[in-house]
Amino acid sequence: MKNNLVKGLRYVILAAVLIFVTIQSYLHTTIGGKDYASIHALCPYGALESLYSLLFSGTFIKKIFSGTFILLGLTLILSLTFRRSFCGLICPLGTIQELFGKLGKKLFKKRFELPKKIDNPLRYLKYVVLFVTIYYGWKTAGLWMSPYDPWAAYGHAGEGIPSLIEEFPIGSILLLVTIIGSILYDRFFCKYLCPMGAFYGILSKVSPGKITRDENTCVNCGLCNKNCPANIKISEMKTIKSAECLNCQSCILSCPVKDTLKFKFLGKGIAPLAVIIIVISIFFGGIAIAKISNVYETTPAPITSSTTLTPEEIKGYMTIKEAATALKMDIGELYRKLNIPTTVPKDTKLKDIKNFISGFEFENAKENLKTTNVTKTTPVPVTSSSPLNSEEIKGSMTIQDTATALKIDIGELYKKLNIPNTVPKDTKLRDVKNFVPGFEFKTARESLK
Repeated sequence: MKNNLVKGLRYVILAAVLIFVTIQSYLHTTIGGKDYASIHALCPYGALESLYSLLFSGTFIKKIFSGTFILLGLTLILSLTFRRSFCGLICPLGTIQELFGKLGKKLFKKRFELPKKIDNPLRYLKYVVLFVTIYYGWKTAGLWMSPYDPWAAYGHAGEGIPSLIEEFPIGSILLLVTIIGSILYDRFFCKYLCPMGAFYGILSKVSPGKITRDENTCVNCGLCNKNCPANIKISEMKTIKSAECLNCQSCILSCPVKDTLKFKFLGKGIAPLAVIIIVISIFFGGIAIAKISNVYETTPAPITSSTTLTPEEIKGYMTIKEAATALKMDIGELYRKLNIPTTVPKDTKLKDIKNFISGFEFENAKENLKTTNVTKTTPVPVTSSSPLNSEEIKGSMTIQDTATALKIDIGELYKKLNIPNTVPKDTKLRDVKNFVPGFEFKTARESLK
């Protein structure tokens, strides 16, 4: 197949992935997350942020599902074999950057490059972003990066500018910076800010696959350098070992001398078309196998009569009826808790109640649900005159309640539970795990004896 056709195939794949993710994200934000995956669920980085929580508490952080971990696993396989091929052949954010990069070349008739003394240090910034976001993601057991994430901002663009400014202020700014930066500089976000790219780059260093240059047949035309989105000086190297290489095959497809540039795996050359087919087969084939095996989930399980959720787990895409079912609450009681009339249809999504009731805010109304005892147990009243022993401490009690019941200083209780005092004192003991990954209430209770 001619090189231009292979280039075209690459762009078709990139465009198809971008269109799919964009549609899914738009439907998720406009229709609801029950049937359509969020931008977080479709990004492998979410699984990396949730890894600590999965390993030490056996749970996923909010908005992350089994499918997200499968995506991470498949991209790890690609990184260890075909280097950063996910970045160069699949990643939708990379596609957006390339599209604006082409626009920039049309406008300015040239490509810009930062001076080396600025460019080289800036490339290490993405490793700092990787460390910081993973550290705080694991520490908070949540998508800590989300408000600062330009990809999350892109995925919620369907909610409108006011919503973006409110929920993703920094992320929206970084999205704009990424777009403007990409008009001027190839793959701006990939080179300087992407934590996932930094992670894949580290793994790619041990990959047996590398692009090589035959010095004997090279005519030093510089086309490989000109077409490399990572601005690697390929014409000055015999083997491309840089963690910046996206393995997009652009340099090979641009070379005028056949076989001067090759991608070699364990010393054996593989043609660009074959590389693309293998990478796509591993990624999408893996997803297909996972789906057939019923282990690929990127949306919540349907609400059934056996579903039990806490008020914190109730989502805006759920209907009034589904929320009542999940909370094990009479639907009339739910109407009263939400402070809405029963004339609002029970199949109305919670986030859409505002269309019936002016001024209704779902997140504010959800606070009223937290006074509901969904576990149908009678809490032990805690007062200064009712001392308890450690065996009587319940997960439904707050840290403050526990300190009062045990007749110990609250600071001492934090020490006994081995948790930082940054965890709010009105946090229920069973919910401490949301602030401290790996925290187990029953295990911690033993330390109170």
